[in-house]
Amino acid sequence: MTPLWREQSTATEKPPMALGQMAVDYEMRVDFPRLRDYRIGRAKAALESSECGAFLLFDFYNIRYTTQSWVGGALGDKMTRYSLLTKGGEPMLWDFGSAVRHHKLYSPWLEEGNNRPGMLGMRGAIAPSAGLMESAVREIKGLLEDAGVANLPVGLDIVEPAFLFEMQRQGLTVVDCQQLMLDARQIKSADEIMLLNQAAAMVDGVYQDIVEALKPGVRENQIVALASKRLYEMGSDQVEAINSISGERCNPHPHNFTDRIIRPGDQAFFDIIHSFNGYRTCYYRTFAVGASTSSQRDAYAKAREWMDAAIATVKAGVGTDDIARRWPKAEEFGFANELAAFGLQFGHGLGLGLHERPIISRLNSLDNPIEVQSGMVFALETYCPASDGYSGARIEEEVVVTPSGAHVLTKFPSQELFVTHEY
Repeated sequence: MTPLWREQSTATEKPPMALGQMAVDYEMRVDFPRLRDYRIGRAKAALESSECGAFLLFDFYNIRYTTQSWVGGALGDKMTRYSLLTKGGEPMLWDFGSAVRHHKLYSPWLEEGNNRPGMLGMRGAIAPSAGLMESAVREIKGLLEDAGVANLPVGLDIVEPAFLFEMQRQGLTVVDCQQLMLDARQIKSADEIMLLNQAAAMVDGVYQDIVEALKPGVRENQIVALASKRLYEMGSDQVEAINSISGERCNPHPHNFTDRIIRPGDQAFFDIIHSFNGYRTCYYRTFAVGASTSSQRDAYAKAREWMDAAIATVKAGVGTDDIARRWPKAEEFGFANELAAFGLQFGHGLGLGLHERPIISRLNSLDNPIEVQSGMVFALETYCPASDGYSGARIEEEVVVTPSGAHVLTKFPSQELFVTHEY
């Protein structure tokens, strides 16, 4: 399927830019009805091409993709929201309590009878012996019979074991549909690319705030607080995580933050993971605080070299193995094997989920490559430990695959090691 952004692109074949976030009458920005139609269309196509009579979805990104609904925060991941899509049917949603009444008022694309309250147990807090799962499966089985697909397998993405066992006990054949849903989600429409671009533009601005605040005496967690506040002020709907890492914590990379006080000459890197209208960023930048050493600059130059080689390789038709080969082997930067180094030289799809297709690394891509296609959006990450034994450089760029190559969404300067408040 041709990605929609190509049909609307300029002569340079670049995807839509990060226009304003509000809808206005004088510019074509995100078209949410078109976005909803695109997503449910791809989900239905995935179902039609499969052996399944229906998809039963618990992955909250798959639920959003098919029903265009969202309940996040404390309730979004408790395995109590679910959606059923049958062949030839429209999506049905079981949601948490009063959210159902809200959807009926404000989400008219969900048919009245397809919008239902549901409760399965909140990850076991209500035991299966209470019978909620048994009655839910009985209801689903009846709907499958009504749709004439009860004799076909039911595709599941993720599930609690007790619910799976109950489906099997009631005679339903269960197969995996997560692979099909991830395939459906990997090619982004014009509107998805616009939202990903807007989300990245918000992080561009946060990095300017970080540069101004990053000086001796500030703590790692203070940078996390600053970034979180600014993102929510700009309209983020979820700040999923912020890595804030400095000084001796840079090597090895711990993937978290602490209350460490940042000191003169520290190398510091950050990863900002948030979403705007559901669409995520994963966006690293590395800085030196006040001054940099030759060891730090060398590490950064090497990480940038690996990044540029990967970006230059990205185009429709290449394999993910071609990209992964641009990165060093694990043993070349101090790790025993690719599993131990996983996530340091790394690529991953971005969309409603943080880690979508394609996943690019030497661990999986060399033996099991997939073809890069126009309309994919993914992040590329490189990391280089410094020769001083404790510093390290981390860079990440988000790219859209176009017919002419990679279009970079992440704009904050990163070609050279950025020194803040230089002495």
